[in-house]
Amino acid sequence: MALPDDVFEHGPDPENPGWRHWNLKDETLFNGAVMGKLITRVEDDGRHSRLRMFPERKHENLQGIIHGAVTLSLIDISLFTTMHTLGSGNAGPSVTLELSTQFTGGGNPDMPLDAVTEIVRETGGLVFVRGMVVQEDHTVASFSGIVKKMRPK
Repeated sequence: MALPDDVFEHGPDPENPGWRHWNLKDETLFNGAVMGKLITRVEDDGRHSRLRMFPERKHENLQGIIHGAVTLSLIDISLFTTMHTLGSGNAGPSVTLELSTQFTGGGNPDMPLDAVTEIVRETGGLVFVRGMVVQEDHTVASFSGIVKKMRPK
């Protein structure tokens, strides 16, 4: 079951041509309250999806770089944008089963932070995703994850 339009915004982003929103309409929930504006697109190769966030001061740690928990949150959300944009299209009632992340560098809070992903395999019940978190040509993290598609009750 897909998320209904009355709770989820995934239309075109007029400020960023070629990108689409990935936001819950209730901004008090995690995505809006913590992550802020999120946008997504399918890359020109048709095999990769990109989820972008725009870091703010609240996303920094004491070292002045993007907090690791923010990067992990972007990664987790990207698993679902990947399901929606590249997979079966249904990112509705699903849960993250496994997430493996390797941090390779610090994120610059003055630049957009992107999770670039691909589906390794999708079955009737699971989606296997891998990707990298990047800022232009700088890699912040690499990751892989498994999402369990839940059946409606």
